[in-house]
Amino acid sequence: MIEIKGIKKSFGKLEVLKGIDLNIGKGEVVSIVGPSGAGKTTLLQIIGTLDSADCGNIIIDGTDVSKLNKKKLADFRNKHIGFVFQFHQLLPEFTAIENVMIPAFISGMSKKEAKKRAEELLAFLGLTERAQHKPNELSGGEKQRVAVARALVNNPAIILADEPSGSLDTKNKEELHQLFFELRDKFGQTFVIVTHDEQLASTTDRTIKMKDGMLEAENDFNNNNTKEDLCE
Repeated sequence: MIEIKGIKKSFGKLEVLKGIDLNIGKGEVVSIVGPSGAGKTTLLQIIGTLDSADCGNIIIDGTDVSKLNKKKLADFRNKHIGFVFQFHQLLPEFTAIENVMIPAFISGMSKKEAKKRAEELLAFLGLTERAQHKPNELSGGEKQRVAVARALVNNPAIILADEPSGSLDTKNKEELHQLFFELRDKFGQTFVIVTHDEQLASTTDRTIKMKDGMLEAENDFNNNNTKEDLCE
């Protein structure tokens, strides 16, 4: 599903990613862990096409996204990748259901279809009664579940989550972690989760450890790619 080949990224003289090779299979729930500054979020942003690598390739479901122009890349991102952030990033002026519908509108879905899809997702997430509430009327756990529904509305192949439970209390954190596996089982998405939460990392199918911009170790994973310096 995701092939990462020779990814390098620097900001000025700071080399953040030093040649990342990684394969992530369809339907996997994978966690990326490591100390602050290891390059976890930078790698996630490059996988999600929110940032570009200095060199290397990201191939998602057979498409080399590094070769897409800006317009095609934005369209690919909207239709194939969903995002869940630590602080949900809901638009405060819109209701829960309107927030969920926004990516569907961007993809060209009709209002009727987008509303039906949003209602189905909110119902699955136990939020039917909260659909017309704005973010300031929702609890932290409810806001994050709305964010998950928004990530799912276009039925993307991949969900990328950056510290998704970092702002939640213990109860809501456990519910969100369980939700990721329920969603994978129901919809078949691939989940890539950057986290400092050891409990969440221990439950994922595979844990990828990063340190100083490199892969340090992985659980239950053998990387058979031949390393190449794709910057040359």
